[in-house]
Amino acid sequence: MDIAEASAVCSDVLDEVATAVVADRSFFETVFIGVLSRGHVLLEEVPGTGKTLTARCFATALGLSFSRIQFTPDLLPTDVTGSQLYDERDGTFEFSEGPVFANVVLGDEINRAPAKTQAALLEAMAERQVTTQGETRPLPDPFVVIATQNPIESEGVFPLPEAQIDRFTVKAQLGYPDHEGEIDILQRRLDRETRSPDVEPVLSGAQVRELQRVPETVRVDADTLDYIGRLARATREDRRVDIGVSPRGTQQLLEACRARAVMQGRGFVTPDDVKRVAHPVLAHRLVLTADARIDGIDGRTVIDGVLGSEPVPTVDGIERSGNGT
Repeated sequence: MDIAEASAVCSDVLDEVATAVVADRSFFETVFIGVLSRGHVLLEEVPGTGKTLTARCFATALGLSFSRIQFTPDLLPTDVTGSQLYDERDGTFEFSEGPVFANVVLGDEINRAPAKTQAALLEAMAERQVTTQGETRPLPDPFVVIATQNPIESEGVFPLPEAQIDRFTVKAQLGYPDHEGEIDILQRRLDRETRSPDVEPVLSGAQVRELQRVPETVRVDADTLDYIGRLARATREDRRVDIGVSPRGTQQLLEACRARAVMQGRGFVTPDDVKRVAHPVLAHRLVLTADARIDGIDGRTVIDGVLGSEPVPTVDGIERSGNGT
C-alpha cells in the first residue's frame, strides 16, 4: 500500500464512521491518528456525547475485534487481563483470556477504577503483552486502547497517574454538537429502528496492519526534527509547568505527524502537521504548577504559547526534500 492508497483508505474509514457518529471531522482525524501511529487514544467528555459509540464504530469500520471494559471501583486486575481457571475434569489450570485480548479495547470510564486495576493496562499498552502467573502472552495485532473518562465527576473516581496518561498518544475531546448536529441526531433517532447506529467494515485486520506500516515511509526533514525537539524542550522550561513532555511524548509527536501526513496524502512531514497534532499529543502530558492551575491555565494554553514562541522551519526546503528534488 502506497501513500496515495493509504490516504484514500483513511478517508473511506472516516466517512464510514461519520455515518454513525455526529462530530467534527477533526475529531475523527485525531482519533484515527492515534490508531494509525500504533498508539492509544484517551477520550474525555461529558456523558452522552458518543465516546463509546465512536470506539465501537472505529473498530467495526477497521474490521477489528472489539471488547468493552466497564471500569468500576471494585474491578480487579484479573477482570482485565484474565485468570487461571481450574478444570475439575483433568485437575489442571487453564488460562481464560480477559477482555484486553482484542484488537480494540474500550476502557469505559477508566478513572473509576483504582490504581492497581488501571496499572493492569500499563504493560498491555506499552508492550502489547500480558504477564500472568509468570507467563507472558502476546496481545492481538493491531492492539489499540481507547479509554474514556468523565471530567465533571470527582466522587468515586481515581485520577489517572501521569505514567499512564503518558501512554496515550492522543487525547481527544468530542464536545457538544452544534444545532445542526443536534437536529441530525434527533432525525437519526426517528429514522432508525435499532437502538444504536452501525457502520460497515472498510478494512480487515491484515489491511490495518499494512496501513499502519505506511507512516514508516514518510520522510522527516532535519529542520522539522529540530522543530519537534525545540517544542518539547520549551514545555520543560516553561515556568507554568512542573513536568514537561517526556521523550516518549516527543517520539509520539513524531509518529503522529507522520500519520497525519499519510492521511493528507503526503510523503513528507510539514510544520503544519506538527502544529495540528501538537495539542492532542502534548497537552495532556504536562503537569502544571499549583499556581498555574489556580490561575485557570491548562495544557492547551501552554502549548499555544510554545507554538507561538518557537520559530517555524521554512516549508519550501521541506517540500523539495520530501519530493526528492
